[in-house]
Amino acid sequence: MKILVSALEPSSNLHLSEVLKHTKDIELLGIFDSSLDSARCKPIYDISDMAIMGVVDAIKKLRWFFKVADEMVELAAQADKILLMDSSGFNLPLAKKLKKAYPDKEIIYYILPQIWVTRPKRVKKIEAYCDRLLGILPFEIEYYSDKALYVGHPLLDEIDITSYRPPEENTISYLPGSRRGEISKLMPIYRELREKLPSHRALLVVPSSFDDEKVTELYGDTDGFELSRDTHSSLQSSSFAYICSGTATLEAALIGTPFTLNYIAKSIDFFIGTKLLGLKQIGLANIIFERHNGTTLHNEIIQDEVTVDNLLLEYESFDRDIFADRSKELREYLSHGSSLNVANILEEI
Repeated sequence: MKILVSALEPSSNLHLSEVLKHTKDIELLGIFDSSLDSARCKPIYDISDMAIMGVVDAIKKLRWFFKVADEMVELAAQADKILLMDSSGFNLPLAKKLKKAYPDKEIIYYILPQIWVTRPKRVKKIEAYCDRLLGILPFEIEYYSDKALYVGHPLLDEIDITSYRPPEENTISYLPGSRRGEISKLMPIYRELREKLPSHRALLVVPSSFDDEKVTELYGDTDGFELSRDTHSSLQSSSFAYICSGTATLEAALIGTPFTLNYIAKSIDFFIGTKLLGLKQIGLANIIFERHNGTTLHNEIIQDEVTVDNLLLEYESFDRDIFADRSKELREYLSHGSSLNVANILEEI
């Protein structure tokens, strides 16, 4: 069976690799990480080809993205099914083109757009263009018709370690993000914070794809930190973590590593998010808990509140027992992994 895949994000490709572990007779075509199983995965573009840096770069490449979408529509003629993952800015227009060209070909969307954050009106479009909607958060299914199914959360397949007891060694992980803007705002504060905690081992966790040159370019002076490119093992070995917003906050929550979220957004982005969109939480674990039972899991130190003194107070006053209980509750709520369920759906005849 041939599956046309559009998976542009590194995280999507990690989830895709887990799905492949449960499949036998599937061949992938389309856009995804070229390092996936070469015997049965034949991308026309690697995800690195699809990367963009900022609005200006996106505008410059707009015509090229239209060309790529047309190539995907042409390639879909060879596919038995279509799998779209995350990246709604590209995948929703692509889904519209695909459904128009192949009205009888099944289009599956896995890692659904976060319409519950910003644009719930997109539900009609998503349901019009896609045949099966595979959600990874229990509450998001409520926004859709019976086309939507909760399949589990992929991180429960990828995280098989927990850390509900503090390690004997006092280790703190620092995760200032992977984008230049995030890093430039948090690293000066993290350096000063590191000096305030001289007896602690300090791990600076960076993306595994960043070589030493890239780390130096983005993170600057890393003296006093040990570099780590393994997020999960770093979090498991840490008694605490300071984390920029992103998937890492949910990873820490599932592993059971106490942490606080720190984020300094551009003023205009903060205004749009809080005043226009009405966002109350930015950490995914907190968003899940808020939707689940109206509570939160961890503190969010954002904007002007991101100071060395405030971050030190977080470490000193953190209630680790309550956090461990809530972390276990989060695992129970998400229930199970998603990879096997998605694999079975792809292989259905």
